[in-house]
Amino acid sequence: MTKRILVADDEPGIADPISYAFRREGYEVETVYNGEDALNRAIGFRPDVMVLDVMMPKMSGYEVCRKLEDRADMGIILLTVKNDIIDKIVGLEMGADDYMTKPFDLRELIARVKALLRRLDKPPAEPEKLALGPITIQIASRTVLLNDDTIDLTPKEFDLLALLLSNPERVYTRDELLDLIWGFDFAAGTRTVDIHIQRLRKKLGKPGSRLLQTVFGVGYKASGAGE
Repeated sequence: MTKRILVADDEPGIADPISYAFRREGYEVETVYNGEDALNRAIGFRPDVMVLDVMMPKMSGYEVCRKLEDRADMGIILLTVKNDIIDKIVGLEMGADDYMTKPFDLRELIARVKALLRRLDKPPAEPEKLALGPITIQIASRTVLLNDDTIDLTPKEFDLLALLLSNPERVYTRDELLDLIWGFDFAAGTRTVDIHIQRLRKKLGKPGSRLLQTVFGVGYKASGAGE
């Protein structure tokens, strides 16, 4: 099945060449030029990956990310003219999977989109179901249940939670988690891992704070101790 790419940038001189390049790669592509249209088309078009500019009229890329937090397996790559690490961390905290600073090489953007698609398409891990305390993960459907309630996670949040729950009591360093989940080093570094752990704890409530434990000076682990 042909993968879908949504390109959202308020500068046609940037958006149109990106769209053309992805069409040449064989993807189905739609292009929009403001944040409001990006949100509407993301909901209607259901792209596999959205290439999303941060600074757009009507709605920023950050706001689009925030409103799409309940997306299933839709990847997001942010485009920004800002090289401030705080701006990049904000984007990752809002649920983006990757970012690129303008100007950039189209070949690198295409490579990053392909890498993101591979991660989203990776085959289900064994076992089919993971459980720790009140949290259950259905691997094949990428569904997370807290007791009987479905919890909406971004792709990176799901991958991080599944990794930790698949090896309870194993302590992962931040560098290990960054490498295993993101596959390459962000300039944001291990702070990215901390942000995603914080988001998971918030979404999972008290059980998440209890089960996803910080090992001070080292990293993180999933533990059922103290249930």
